[in-house]
Amino acid sequence: MPEDMTGKLMVYGANGYTGTLVAELAKTQGLSPMLAGRSAEPVRALAERLGFEHRVFGLDVSSTIDACLDGISVVLHCAGPFSRTSKPMFDACLRKKVHYLDVTGEVAVFEALAARSEEAKMAGIMAMPGVGFDVVPSDCLALHTARRVQGAKVLRIGILGIGARMSHGTATTMVEGLSKGTWVRRGGKLTQIGAGSLVRKFDFGRGPRLCMAVPWGDLATAYRSTGIGDIETYFAVDRGMLWSARTLGRLPWLVGSKPVQRLMKWRIDSRPAGPSEEERARGRSIFVVEVEDGAGQVARSRLETPNGYTLTAFTALDIARRALGGEAPVGYQTPATAYGRDLILQSPDTTRVDL
Repeated sequence: MPEDMTGKLMVYGANGYTGTLVAELAKTQGLSPMLAGRSAEPVRALAERLGFEHRVFGLDVSSTIDACLDGISVVLHCAGPFSRTSKPMFDACLRKKVHYLDVTGEVAVFEALAARSEEAKMAGIMAMPGVGFDVVPSDCLALHTARRVQGAKVLRIGILGIGARMSHGTATTMVEGLSKGTWVRRGGKLTQIGAGSLVRKFDFGRGPRLCMAVPWGDLATAYRSTGIGDIETYFAVDRGMLWSARTLGRLPWLVGSKPVQRLMKWRIDSRPAGPSEEERARGRSIFVVEVEDGAGQVARSRLETPNGYTLTAFTALDIARRALGGEAPVGYQTPATAYGRDLILQSPDTTRVDL
């Protein structure tokens, strides 16, 4: 979309793995976002390489955030863990009347922002967390499949191909959640269960695969997109991963302790920032959604997409462009409630089939 939109897009956390992918794709698409983050030299270097403006600020002083949002219409927040960073940024967006987007996958963050929908409406802004791999594809597929069943009662989502090499931000978020077990939604309420205690098989196109329940963002978003009260979300795993999850689930006091958390985060920081360009090009992700009506009728649909980080850069910018162009319904939104179940089909190399 040409630069005739009103206002300006800011990519905060632009020097992180996901933020850099977003900034580089923006350059190829002819956009000129403001790059921002708290690390001066990496943000400056990236901005100079791409020919963009930049601002350097942290999220600990509200007046500083407000000043740095001058002239900005949409914030695409890419600096996690969002359990710590989303609130100060969203608070500033409320004060400055700036649309808020982020790429979180943390259920608690979705729930916290959904609870503040009225504040967003009063400010005249859209609040949409999860504009990337989590949860654009799964949210759209959940709504699509739910509409195939009248009176849907149960929704399950299976995911294959999240990738072995994660960005530092994604891995850090997962490490911080290890001691908290996992969650499902029962009767509209989030319910905690033991890690590895709920398994199921999904067919991603090559026969049934073992999957383990995990706390994916759709426990919050699909509930609001579809109105279905019983939701479970799963990742494909092998037996070793299932055993590890169950073992760690019995030792929450240990995996949540400061020494163990520091060790795991040190190991994360010592690894590459994320998958290489070649790895992303080879990677594929597959989603299967099944919906039941409580009387035996079941509908299943499958969605195949590029690698999650590649997809995140595209969907995040797609939604940011829409918001910049005035297509931003106010209040808390999910990708599917704002833009419909076919939004994901705008992404390159993405296919959906009803099974």
